[in-house]
Amino acid sequence: MNWRSLFSVFSTDLAIDLGTANTVVYAKNKGIVLNEPSIVAINKLTNRIEAVGREAKEMLGRTPGNIVAIRPMKDGVIADFDTTEQMLKYFIKKAHNREYLISPRVVIGVPSEITQVEKRAVKESALRAKVSEVYLVEEAMAAAIGAGLPITEPSGNMIVDIGGGTTDIAVISLSGIVYSRTVKVAGDEMDEAIIQYIKRKHNLLIGERTSEQIKIEIGSAFPLEKELTMEIKGRNLIDGIPKNLVITDSEIREALSDCNTTIINALRVALERTPPELSADIVDRGIVLTGGGALLKSLDKRIMDETKLPVFIAENPLFGVALGVGKMLSNFDLLRKVAI
Repeated sequence: MNWRSLFSVFSTDLAIDLGTANTVVYAKNKGIVLNEPSIVAINKLTNRIEAVGREAKEMLGRTPGNIVAIRPMKDGVIADFDTTEQMLKYFIKKAHNREYLISPRVVIGVPSEITQVEKRAVKESALRAKVSEVYLVEEAMAAAIGAGLPITEPSGNMIVDIGGGTTDIAVISLSGIVYSRTVKVAGDEMDEAIIQYIKRKHNLLIGERTSEQIKIEIGSAFPLEKELTMEIKGRNLIDGIPKNLVITDSEIREALSDCNTTIINALRVALERTPPELSADIVDRGIVLTGGGALLKSLDKRIMDETKLPVFIAENPLFGVALGVGKMLSNFDLLRKVAI
């Protein structure tokens, strides 16, 4: 018995949804043990990491000149190699609550259209963060498993996973992906669209955290039954003075309309490319939405209106991918079938 397998006796396997916006960690037999923003605050003078996760997010847009808050993941893949490694180390340590004897096996969810180079980057980052084995699983597949879809059956399941950096659309049958498409329009893009809209229409500059708050509170994809309003604070671009403003849900719907249209168009293409036998299953079973973006108000209604298909929101959309990769920790046969 070599020392590595001796260590893995003590180790607890982890499943990680390494997201652009949030990283969610699932521990075997424990469930979800960590859900924190994928953000690292670094001191530029000393190159030391000042904070990771939630603490680092609190610093976004509020740091002194020598501290920068970095998001090492962009569009679902690693943009900053070293920072991702440090972030993974921190999250693995935090998930285990201890410093020593940790060499877990890890399953990580990655976007469907990830390149070989990007796959290698994720694997190497994990291995350098002291992991014994790494398995990669496509996020759409993990999200489908997390949503409880019968992916091993010979029938079509359609999943739309709207995350922070990417929207993954996939049709799954017999534990395999029949069709998949990734569009780089998701939660982050929506936040940016709100910032630009308010800047253009009201000459008011708001930050990332405010725009995310607006999206969560009054963002929608289809007219709502009763109007929602929200008071926001920002900086007036003309005189530079901080100012309050009340905005309505219809304005934010207008701001988000391009993002929503892009996602729905990608969904249409996916439906067109699906083999007819599986299309018939989708008519019966409908489309399942998961990921944080699935929580956008009335998005399901809008998709239903445009595709005339039944649309369901997964039970736990924020943790869809993490629950899916988590289920594979105790079902190794399934992991073997779906790992890439």
